[in-house]
Amino acid sequence: MMMLITYDVNTMDKEGRKRLRLVAKHCQNYGQRVQNSVFECLVDPTQFAQLRLTLESIIDPEKDSLRYYNLGKHWKNRVEHVGAKQTYDPEGLMLL
Repeated sequence: MMMLITYDVNTMDKEGRKRLRLVAKHCQNYGQRVQNSVFECLVDPTQFAQLRLTLESIIDPEKDSLRYYNLGKHWKNRVEHVGAKQTYDPEGLMLL
């Protein structure tokens, strides 16, 4: 399933900047950054549960927020891209 994960982390102090880096790092382990605080993650339910648990243990819920959008298995019909930054196909070939 395709999950769109967005976050807003308060970076007014050193701890907030550390939380921001950790959230981004863990999202990057599961998906592709498509905008500054937005990741597309192609995961199964177990992977998503693990990622969610990790992210929610990192943030400060008094200062930060996370949003999860389940785009499901037929996500390609729900995503349109316009403008800069070329899009990618997470189900396609990955060249390293």
